[in-house]
Amino acid sequence: MKKKEPLIKNPSFQSILTSLLCIILGLLIGYIVLLLINPSGAGEAIKTILLNFLSRSSHAARMKALGNTLAKTAPLLMCALSICFCYKVGLFNIGAPGQYEAGACIGLYAAIAWHCNWAICLLLAAVAGAVVGAISGALKAYRNVNEVISGIMLNWIMLYLTNMVLSGKNVKEVASPYTIKVSGKSLIPSAGLNNLFANNRTVTIAIPLAIIFAILIWMILTKTKFGYELRATGFNKEAAKYAGMKEKQNIIVTLAIGGALAGIGAACLYLTGYQQWSTTQTSVPTMGFNGIAATFLGGLHPIGTIFASFFIQSITDGGALIDKSVYPSQISDLISSIIIYLCGFVLFFKFAINNWISKKDKGGPNVNDVPVTDAPAKSEGGEK
Repeated sequence: MKKKEPLIKNPSFQSILTSLLCIILGLLIGYIVLLLINPSGAGEAIKTILLNFLSRSSHAARMKALGNTLAKTAPLLMCALSICFCYKVGLFNIGAPGQYEAGACIGLYAAIAWHCNWAICLLLAAVAGAVVGAISGALKAYRNVNEVISGIMLNWIMLYLTNMVLSGKNVKEVASPYTIKVSGKSLIPSAGLNNLFANNRTVTIAIPLAIIFAILIWMILTKTKFGYELRATGFNKEAAKYAGMKEKQNIIVTLAIGGALAGIGAACLYLTGYQQWSTTQTSVPTMGFNGIAATFLGGLHPIGTIFASFFIQSITDGGALIDKSVYPSQISDLISSIIIYLCGFVLFFKFAINNWISKKDKGGPNVNDVPVTDAPAKSEGGEK
């Protein structure tokens, strides 16, 4: 009978363990900062950040606050899936913010200028994000341009291009000059989900859709031939080419799918009416970058990313509830940033755990553990 391996050797358990370690260290450092600012209220402040919606006074207020957190978790999860999918194929999709902006641009334009149904807007947002992702993929495949460099450049190009398009005449006729908000049939429907969260209209089917996408990504990567070829290309491009796989096509397709996921993420936020796009903003939306944290905190696993996205969004919203007269509102961003920074060490923590296990397994047997056996008695004179 095969001996069962210790739980510590299980990759899934290691991912959970390292993620919890990042969270604990991040919260501990954040708590120390709170103590330095004002020791008397530090405990209550960190408690409020952790509890978020649970700190509200009434049940209705708690459910409505939970709905707001879930509404912002959906786009964050989509951006995290975008980065996770590409990372599994050996690509670092730091261009997710630009793909997110492209999705917001076309999705909002189709809703306001063309009065499209929400499903069409969602599809067009996915196509726009895929096109931007494919540009990085083509540069990587055919000119060996690092996807990080092209992604960062496209982030800024798409930001100002989005502002320019959404400031155009066709949009201004039905929207305010500086903020873009959709309404009517272009809004993603709630399908009754809002009733579960104190009639919070921002709670829509975008939330279950994002979870479904996470499950689909996991199935594609682990259960299909297509996913196997993509991962093989990520492990070794030349070996994949030798095996008959279309390595260049796989790179482009991977970043295009990642871009489509990020574009859908933008639609999951701006087509719910929760937030408006500001055409005067001069900084890249943080949603795409926060997706990096959710990906690594989730152990680079699509399912783990669901819970990591919710946690990051929850502590971000919880930070907005602390006493602003004592603590700065940026304290939650600081704690999130620390956790994001520590998430970069998830793989290092896993390596350290596996290295420790390896050394323990290679160690010689303990003297006390050596069984005593009966040996034949040796003659006094010995053998001649």
